[in-house]
Amino acid sequence: MQKLLEGKFGRYILPGIILQSVLIGGGFATGREIVEFGAAFGSMGWMAGIAIFLGFTIASILTFEFARKFKTYNYRHFLKELIGPLWFLFDIVYIFLAILIISIMASATGEILQSTLNLNYWVGVGLIIIIVGALNFYGKGLIERFKTFGTLSLMLGYLLFAILVISTTWDEAVATLQAGDTSFAGNDIALGTVIWTGLLYVGYNLAVYPATLFSIERQTSRKESVVAGLVAGVLMTVPWFLTYFSLLGHYPDSAVFDASVPWLVMLDGFPVIVIILFGVVVGWTLVETSSGMIHAFVDRVDTQLQEVSNKALSQAQKGIIAVGALVLALVLAQVGIIDLIATGYTAMAYAMIAVFMLPLLTIGVYKIFIKK
Repeated sequence: MQKLLEGKFGRYILPGIILQSVLIGGGFATGREIVEFGAAFGSMGWMAGIAIFLGFTIASILTFEFARKFKTYNYRHFLKELIGPLWFLFDIVYIFLAILIISIMASATGEILQSTLNLNYWVGVGLIIIIVGALNFYGKGLIERFKTFGTLSLMLGYLLFAILVISTTWDEAVATLQAGDTSFAGNDIALGTVIWTGLLYVGYNLAVYPATLFSIERQTSRKESVVAGLVAGVLMTVPWFLTYFSLLGHYPDSAVFDASVPWLVMLDGFPVIVIILFGVVVGWTLVETSSGMIHAFVDRVDTQLQEVSNKALSQAQKGIIAVGALVLALVLAQVGIIDLIATGYTAMAYAMIAVFMLPLLTIGVYKIFIKK
């Protein structure tokens, strides 16, 4: 396994796998995210998907190459190199967004596990807190292995769900595209609005990039950064399109498009084993998303502590920080999935674009390609 991670797989594919594994929880798991950021536009939604692919690909290439060139393998060093003394602004936005994403996943998972596996809400959440705390206790090596196998399983799961839904609603999806139906969002939708919505989706998901910086240490050339960035762009966008076409077959059914967890509604009527499998898969996404984002945050705290006191966090302290962040997220989860995604994600998207994407496209490009 170690030989695989240190070879071409680790340089070209692993960064994208880690990005997707962190992204999938806040970006795809419930289906609500795709409704808000693309599918609500019906036949025009695919244009948001193209903008999302381009946005993720560009962000991935620039992030990987910047981290490789300046050897900034944790996000505090990365941001200090990118925006200097203003690095703390990213910290503030990142922490709020990380807790927001985890709270959405906690709320969704509690509801899904209760509906699919008949587990008490707090039993399911408690198990997830223990798993995430354990992953951060044992460090990045276990997280890499967990994500490598976990993401493959997740993708197979989501591919299965998409095939089941799309195969039974494909005619309706085609009819929606042919009719140019955008009725759920309105009948006078501007192309710019659709594209900007896709870019906002990329914006709030920029928070996933710090989670993969530790895996960039294996990259040794610009070619590897570019190829890995393209792979990451594809891996991060494919689940969006699978969910979009699944939703398109139900457009503009309010029972689906107004649901907190549209996937549950779309899978209604399929065998019980499919619903149970969906519950397991989404539970895993919360673990992956939470462990990835918290790992980046714990890494930042650890670095700061070493600089100030020359002491590192113990494994137990890392686990406690992880569990503490999850508990805070659970408090926020009481607001509800729909409001958290519609309002919280949009606000955080603008903030992330301001403190990360714009500097990366300006200062980052200058330092990568122009500055000697």
